[in-house]
Amino acid sequence: MIGLATRLFAFWTVAGTILAWFAPPLFLWVVDPRFALLGQPLVSVMLGVVMLGMGISLTIDDFRRVLRLPGAVLAGVALQFTIMPLAGFALAKLLGLETGLAVGLVLVACCPGGTASNVVAYLARTNVALSVSMTMASTMVAVFATPMLTSLLAGVFVEIDRWALFQSMIAVVLVPVVAGVTLRSLLPRVTQRIEPAAPLVSILLIVLIVGAIVARSKELISMHAGSLLLGLFLLHATGFALGYILTRLFGFDERVARTASIEVGMQNSGLGSTLAAAPSFAAQFANPMQAALAPVPSAISAVYHVVLGSLLASWWRRRMEGES
Repeated sequence: MIGLATRLFAFWTVAGTILAWFAPPLFLWVVDPRFALLGQPLVSVMLGVVMLGMGISLTIDDFRRVLRLPGAVLAGVALQFTIMPLAGFALAKLLGLETGLAVGLVLVACCPGGTASNVVAYLARTNVALSVSMTMASTMVAVFATPMLTSLLAGVFVEIDRWALFQSMIAVVLVPVVAGVTLRSLLPRVTQRIEPAAPLVSILLIVLIVGAIVARSKELISMHAGSLLLGLFLLHATGFALGYILTRLFGFDERVARTASIEVGMQNSGLGSTLAAAPSFAAQFANPMQAALAPVPSAISAVYHVVLGSLLASWWRRRMEGES
C-alpha cells in the first residue's frame, strides 16, 4: 500500500498544488512565522526531515556503488551542475524575468537532484541503483556547489550572500543526511522499520512545502504565469534532453543515459523553496515583493518535473516492453 502511494507522487504533487490554489488556508500555516519548532521555521524543519529520511535510506553498499560506477556517477553530477545552472541563467536573461523570479529560477537550477528522481527511475525501469548514487553524490556536492553557483549566476541580478546560503545548506542538507546515515548504523532495527514509510512521508512534506509557497504566492503567480511557466518548462525539458544526449555522446549505454536524463532533469525543488523562503535569503532583496517572488519558481518546478518525469518514464517503459 505504501509502495503504491509512493509511486503516485506525481498525482499527490499536482493534487496538492491545485488544492493549495483553491483552498490556501489549508497550507498557509506551513509558512506562518508564528509556528516554529526549536526556533526554526516549519519549512526548514520539514525539509530537514526529508533529508533525514534520505540519510536513513543510505547503506554502505550505496557508497560502494559510487566507487564501482565512478564514471557514470561523475558524468551525472557534472551534468547536473552545468546544464541546469547555465540553462536557468540563460532562460532568466532571455525571458527578461523579474529579479525575484530570475534569482529563484537560477537557485532551483543550482539545486541537486531530488529523491523523486529515484522513483521516476524505478517507473522508467532504468538503473535505480545508479539513480540513488547520483542523487546521493549530487546532494553532497551541492553543499558547496549550490551556494557557489547561485552566488556566481544569480549575483548578476542581486548580490547573493554565499556564506548565509552555505550555512543553510549545512543545516537543512548535510546535518540531516549525516544524522540519518549515523542512525542507520547505530540503530539498524529501528531505522529498518521506519525506512519503508520514509519516501511517503517525504512526498507528503514536499507537497506541504510546495502547496504553502503556491498558497502564499497565488497572486504573484497569476501576475507572472506566462513567463514563469514557459521558463520552467524549458528548464526541465533542457535538463531531460541534454542529460540524455550528452551522456550518450560520452559513450555510456542507453540505460545509463536514461538514468542520467531523469537525474539531471529533476531538481530538489523542496530544497530550492526552503532556501528561497529563508529570512536570510529574503533579506538580500531591496524590494519585499521581489523577495516574495524568489520561492515561486521552485514551487512550480516541483509540479513540472514530476509531471514531465512521469510522462518520460511511462514512454520509456512502454518502449522497453515493446522491445522485449
